[in-house]
Formats: sequence, structure tokens, C-alpha cells
Amino acid sequence: MIAEGAATFLYRPPLEPWLSVLHCDDDLLVLDKPSGLLSVAGKPAEHQDCLEARAKARFPEARLVHRLDRETSGIMVMAMNAKAQRHLGLQFERRTLAKSYVARVWGQVEGESGRIDLPLATDAEARPKQKVDMENGRQAITGWRVIGRERNATRLLLQPLTGRSHQIRVHLMSLGHPILGDSFYATGEALAAADRLQLHAETLSLRHPTGGRHCSFTQPCPF
Repeated sequence: MIAEGAATFLYRPPLEPWLSVLHCDDDLLVLDKPSGLLSVAGKPAEHQDCLEARAKARFPEARLVHRLDRETSGIMVMAMNAKAQRHLGLQFERRTLAKSYVARVWGQVEGESGRIDLPLATDAEARPKQKVDMENGRQAITGWRVIGRERNATRLLLQPLTGRSHQIRVHLMSLGHPILGDSFYATGEALAAADRLQLHAETLSLRHPTGGRHCSFTQPCPF
């Protein structure tokens, strides 16, 4: 069992597809991570199956650059050598790359676009959950735009300008619109409205480690 905050669940990672490769060259390995699969292994032996391990089984030289939450699906990039890993790591650190996510959230979001600027910190009483902390939190900024409306939900395109843990999930919850199916931050009808977290990393744009050309990768939202 894995305990995540108040939620405890049996880790049953999806087996099909085992590894979905969107792009591979001498520097980049771009993957589509399914919801329910850890990005990196946990400490217990039963938590060793993860995207990193699956990638290394096929591409032994693959190196981790960033992570997605277990329940989040979508694009992850890995480096194929140490130089590319450093190059990509700096792009994440300096925020020179662009990411966009799609989410379905509970309720009708007012307006058509906006920007959430709320500092975040770890919730010491409910690790690994995060919380808005106006005094001690680190700056976190998320841009959003409505791309669809349903009876009890709104579909958003999200662009995180910072990369804090659980940033999108906590920002949307703080607005009163938790992501559907979010076992950490949604409750009641919002939690029961979907059988998985309705958050997907749809696009990733970056500079190629060799030559610096602009590269953009897209994996359409599955929900």
C-alpha cells in the first residue's frame, strides 16, 4: 500500500501500454506517461515499477529530468546523455521552456481566463500535500483559460509559470474548483465525478540540447 496524505491505495500501475514513446533521438526521449504510474520508484520493493524504470529497460542511457504526479498523465522528457540532462535541467530551472496542461474542474469557473498567483508550501501536518502559505510559501503562478464548459464542470487549459509540487492542483482547489477525481484535494461530488485525476500534460516546448532549435511535443488529452 502507498499512503498519500489522507489517502491510502493499492499501487496497481497500468500495464498497457508498457511504454509509449513519442520521440527519440541522440539527446531526447519523449514519453507519454499514463495516469496511475509513478514517475520514479518508491522505496518499497512493490513500488519499483515506474516510468523511469520502464524507460531504462529499453533505453539504458535514459536520464531523469523532471517528474509528473502519479495520477497525472501526459508528456515527460528524459535525457539520453549527461550533457543533454544538464541542458534540459537548466531550461526547467530557468523556466525557459513552456508547458501546458488540460484539466476538468468542478463547477463553473467565472470568466474566460486569468492568472493565479498564490505562494505554496508543504502542509507539514499532511505530507506530501501542499497548501497556500502567504507568509512562508514559495512563489507559484499558473495561467488559465476556459476551453470548454459542461453542466457541472469546466475544462481549462493551464500554463504553469513556476514548477511547484502539486501547483496546479492546489491553485485550482484554492479557487473553489478542484480537479475532478483528485484524491488529494477534491471531496464529495468533485472526487466521485471521475475515476482518475482529470489532469493531463498536453504540450511541452523546449530548446533542443544540440543546436538549440525549438521543439514542441503534443499528446492529445485522453479525457
